[in-house]
Amino acid sequence: MTNQTASSGGKSSNDGLVHAVLTSQHFVLYVTLAFFVFLIPFIPSVATTGNLSNLLSNVWPLLVIAVGQTYVMIVGGIDLSQIAVIAVTSVIGAAVMTLGVDPRIFEGTVLWGTIIGPEGGILSGHAWSMPAAVIVMLAVGGAIGALTGFLIARFAIPAFMMSLIALLFFSAFAVWLTHSENVTNLPASFSVIAERGYGGFLSWSALIAISVAIIAHIGLSRTIFGRWVYATGMNPGASAISGVPVRRVIILSFVVSGVCAAIGSVLYSARLEMGRPAFGDNMNLLLDVVGATVIGGTSLFGGSGKILWTVYGVLLFTLLSNALNLMNLSFFAVFIVKGGVILLAAYLDVWRREAALK
Repeated sequence: MTNQTASSGGKSSNDGLVHAVLTSQHFVLYVTLAFFVFLIPFIPSVATTGNLSNLLSNVWPLLVIAVGQTYVMIVGGIDLSQIAVIAVTSVIGAAVMTLGVDPRIFEGTVLWGTIIGPEGGILSGHAWSMPAAVIVMLAVGGAIGALTGFLIARFAIPAFMMSLIALLFFSAFAVWLTHSENVTNLPASFSVIAERGYGGFLSWSALIAISVAIIAHIGLSRTIFGRWVYATGMNPGASAISGVPVRRVIILSFVVSGVCAAIGSVLYSARLEMGRPAFGDNMNLLLDVVGATVIGGTSLFGGSGKILWTVYGVLLFTLLSNALNLMNLSFFAVFIVKGGVILLAAYLDVWRREAALK
């Protein structure tokens, strides 16, 4: 009898431990560390200095974009238009500061004679061309986010549908601006963003991404707006009755998403040293952003999520992508695996919601 009780107690203790791990706020971090250790015997190159440096360089822009997606998901929506925002802002920012383009390619574009001319962009060679171009990119990203959020909040259009429309429209708009041509010959001061900075250890991209994550975390956890975001995601009807400006919260959440996408555009464009309209066709990037946010634990139902969780999700999803690339899997196989991981994350989201109600 005593042995049965001890056995039952041990089993209950083990079950409690498993439940505690699965419901832990740091569960995704534990999975990431375990996955990394698991990969080393099978793919030794995953732990090399060069690969770790490459892995981190992919983390920073994805993290910034996923931070914006986190705000939208917590409020109960989803923003599929982020990659279109990246495309539009990349092209416009590059056009403002380019030092020169081939007239034979750009003479027929709408940018020629307005933003781009024979001598390059309208701020070509100016000392403030780079910061001015970045400000323009952030303003355009915020404006697109505000427009998308306004239409969703004002006319009660489902966020999935409205952001999909914005994705299609602004992706096409970015291609139309340059007739699908890349804008190159950017100033060296812009490319420095993608180079190693502080002490030769952290890149400027890392410093920017970490700063964005910290500011976003404070915004969610230490401000009235953050409390409004969670309240809107949990129950928009009750929140409105309680005095929460639900429409304004939705609009501002999409503004945050648009600005974060524009910052991600700055980081990607600096790395590629060009303005690239084809970003809008990069469905793999959209999959990574949404996947990393969901895997991190931000609820698809709204009302739950943290920036720290998104950091964990980005680390795991970037490591997964890196491992799949090192395995030289085919394009469709990579998509199948990523889709399966996102499905598992969605199931865990449902399971956690049910466990929280018990």
